[in-house]
Amino acid sequence: MPYESPGRADALSDDLLTAWNDTIARVFAGLGARHTRFFTIDFDALADQEIVTNISWPGDPAEPTHCGAFDEATIRALSDWGSDGRHALQNEYCEYAVVQRPDRSGRLRPKRVQITTELREYWSCLAVHDPDGLRQAASSTLGREVRWEELYGIDPGGLDPVERELRFAVAVAGTGGRQELADRGAPRQPRGPLNRDNALFMTHPINGLDDLVYIVLFGARHFAVRAADGFRDATIDEIFTDEGAEVLACRHADPRAATGAYDAVREGNLIAFANPLGMYLRGLEAELLSFGGEPLPAHWIRWGRGEEGAYQRLEVGPDDGDDAFLDDIVFADDRGEAPLTGGHQLVGKIDVGPLIAAVPTEPAGEHELHVVAEAGKIDCARTGVCTAVQALKRRYDAATAPKPAPRVPPGS
Repeated sequence: MPYESPGRADALSDDLLTAWNDTIARVFAGLGARHTRFFTIDFDALADQEIVTNISWPGDPAEPTHCGAFDEATIRALSDWGSDGRHALQNEYCEYAVVQRPDRSGRLRPKRVQITTELREYWSCLAVHDPDGLRQAASSTLGREVRWEELYGIDPGGLDPVERELRFAVAVAGTGGRQELADRGAPRQPRGPLNRDNALFMTHPINGLDDLVYIVLFGARHFAVRAADGFRDATIDEIFTDEGAEVLACRHADPRAATGAYDAVREGNLIAFANPLGMYLRGLEAELLSFGGEPLPAHWIRWGRGEEGAYQRLEVGPDDGDDAFLDDIVFADDRGEAPLTGGHQLVGKIDVGPLIAAVPTEPAGEHELHVVAEAGKIDCARTGVCTAVQALKRRYDAATAPKPAPRVPPGS
């Protein structure tokens, strides 16, 4: 049986199901150098499989915390800074947008937060093979009729699949790190507002299906370091250092995903992505949020784009018809109470991750050990991750600096 739509959010035709599974197969085939007998892309090959749900991590960006120079308030402000913050920092397979609305005085205020873990490749598959299905999915997700122009720039009826993919990348999806799309003029991030003003699905190039498959494959082997009496298990820092991928150790997602796969292999398991393959949200501690001293109204927390246990979307905050705003909600954690002003506060309390299936298999023999060199703890401040964060901070400071009052000529 092929993989169904992520979260089983959409009922796919046979042709579209084939196209989605072909996408998955191409990604897996492109990582052939990482293939190992401890991982299969054919989840149906695992009889009596157990679903592993403990491979997860917090959805807030970890990189800024490794830089040392930024306090929590600054990290929150940068992450919440519209599409600039999203495109620079939200690289933990969890992206969000803060919807702004004017209050009665006309001042723009945060109204609600949209959080998504949906894969760009899935939405691009819809765009290429099923424009009507794409439009229906976008409209139902955003709660309004989405126009063709927002998705492709024009009505896609006369476009071939290649042109549909390009136009959708320009307007909604960005390149996803694919050089062939960039060579044809697609931007790294979408130019249109549909997936900039909203979080329709993930667009950060690090949040792709290829990265997800890669990092699980990366960890799906038995790593070891030579010791005086034989071998010992390698640490996660030794694994990333040996691969020259120290920067990956400075996120939440990559170490947790790689470690989860590594632990499963060390315990003697064959693993696969469970059906349906996707990235899923793992709950929200609703008791952290209150309004007027009471729990939030139930309709202010809306899960979607998936079935229970495999949700890919969460919206928190009042509807447009409510007089309240997001910052009327009180967020309380171990730091104290504060108004809920954006998405960073929320995603730090939400775990995200894939569903992994596992079955016992023959453990790795000594000849199958993936031997790496002994190494110390990775210093993230030396990996270069701070450079992008510091550049974002400079742009943020310039954009939010108070404007000097206009000079009034003497005697005027």
